[in-house]
Amino acid sequence: MKLVGFFNRDGGTFKTTDMLAYEKRAETAFREAGHDFDAIVFSGKEIVPAMERAAKRDDIDGIVAGGGDGTISAAASIAWKNGIALGVVPAGTMNLFARSLRVPLDIWQALDVLASGEVDNVDIASANGRPFIHQFSAGLHARMVRYRNAYSYRSRLGKMRASTKAALGVIFNPPEFEVEFEAIGMRERRRVSAISVSNNPFGENALLYADNLRSGELGFYTANPLKPLGVARLAIDMLRGKVRENADVMVMHPAEVHLHFPKLRSKANCVMDGELLPLERDVLIRLHPGELKVLVKQGLAAQVNADERREPAA
Repeated sequence: MKLVGFFNRDGGTFKTTDMLAYEKRAETAFREAGHDFDAIVFSGKEIVPAMERAAKRDDIDGIVAGGGDGTISAAASIAWKNGIALGVVPAGTMNLFARSLRVPLDIWQALDVLASGEVDNVDIASANGRPFIHQFSAGLHARMVRYRNAYSYRSRLGKMRASTKAALGVIFNPPEFEVEFEAIGMRERRRVSAISVSNNPFGENALLYADNLRSGELGFYTANPLKPLGVARLAIDMLRGKVRENADVMVMHPAEVHLHFPKLRSKANCVMDGELLPLERDVLIRLHPGELKVLVKQGLAAQVNADERREPAA
């Protein structure tokens, strides 16, 4: 394959990595595996425009992106829109999409796995046409991100500390708002403290990422209006990977959901793949099954298919 690697030197792990050595190691790994490969290191501000330019070339089969979840989300959007493959090097704080793809979280090991891997097709979702690979959310999560962004931090540890402070702030000041939704032929209006729509349902893990990106379903979650104690209980269930067991959470698995916010505040926010954005009054969220090409470990697609066939029996 003709591939180009784009590495964000401002990504969490890359900040403390010898990027010249990493660039050379990436080129060696992919070229020894038979690929035509060039790697380039960019700053956070430069990397997305560079990927967009490369994706428009007619001689490119795919891009390999290294960085945090924001960089990977942007890369996935570019790859999807241009019909090319995406390789993910997890160099961020959470690395949620890489976890779903079962890419090694060690950035050096990831190179070897991707270089010797295969192309698979996974699902991607969109909200009003804007693609996302992890989740769209409003309410608790959006307020937490807004609180976290108010703190200054320069490191992965600093970001985690800011997130902890923000989470505590949300526990003692949870939001409450009205939403109308339509999904799987059901139309309902309710008051909630949180809404989350994920690209495939969340697995039973504390970080809330999908174990399988090939189910053809969204994960649609709403939380009833919560007081501080209820938010704390929800947080504990999240850490246990037991969100579905929380009595205040409703779970559905549609392929499409329409959200309407009848009393939308002018400064209301949502979060898409970790990015804080203005919340629109009407949001149409769709799943696009199998439309994103990704590089995965050799044999992983066959293994996942076999696991899915065993699930009903289990």
